[in-house]
Amino acid sequence: VKPMNCPGGLLVYKATQHSYKEFPIKVAELGQVHRHELSGVLHGLFRVKTFTIDDAHIFCLEEQILEEVSKAIKLILKIYKTFHFEDVSLELSTRPDKAMGSDAIWEKATSALQGALDQTTTQYKINEGDGAFYGPKIDFHIKDSLNRSWQCGTVQLDFSMPERFELEYIGQDGEAHRPVMIHRAAFGSIERFLGILIEHYAGFFPLWLAPIQVRVMTISEKYEPFAKNIYDQLKRNNTRCDTDLRGEKIGYKISQAEQLKIN
Repeated sequence: VKPMNCPGGLLVYKATQHSYKEFPIKVAELGQVHRHELSGVLHGLFRVKTFTIDDAHIFCLEEQILEEVSKAIKLILKIYKTFHFEDVSLELSTRPDKAMGSDAIWEKATSALQGALDQTTTQYKINEGDGAFYGPKIDFHIKDSLNRSWQCGTVQLDFSMPERFELEYIGQDGEAHRPVMIHRAAFGSIERFLGILIEHYAGFFPLWLAPIQVRVMTISEKYEPFAKNIYDQLKRNNTRCDTDLRGEKIGYKISQAEQLKIN
């Protein structure tokens, strides 16, 4: 039972010795986490007590921060575009009242994230004091078809956890140095993202995402062999499909399929 996946990524890093030549080192995990939410706030897939996060932890050198954060921002924006979320806003969240690490570390981390934002996008807001306790972060807010805003993706820069877990690598000078850690999630809670998608599309998923992509229907019994042949060809081409061979009127069968949001 764990509230976050990050310590697991740190322990994976610590399992072996590393050289500066290996960076960036990327560790990804679809990790299950647990939160003790009060029963009154639980809501469908949107707020649950245990969920899965598409966590990635990128270990890099200080000089690689700008490039790696920029790549993460571009990746998340590309994913949202793929799912037809066109209205995406970004926020840079700065140091909260209760924070780990020195002022100098926070200043360095915040300016690095701001630099990556300036390089990849022209529009973002500063959200004072809303960073994670271990570092500043960039939050991504998407708007669904009902104009509701959801915070899903995040990119967080962390100098503090590598310090606390005593992470090291051997530098070009043969001495031990400390890497920087970037936390990255595009979907955030997978369950909540699925809930958002179902409502965003009103159940009518794009063809590539639909559970049943095609339904083959017959007008009468004599066309069954032909329908089965079409079905077999679709299956061979990795199409998710089914058949409706019932002796019902075609208009009724089409109406039922439309109610189920099947193409």
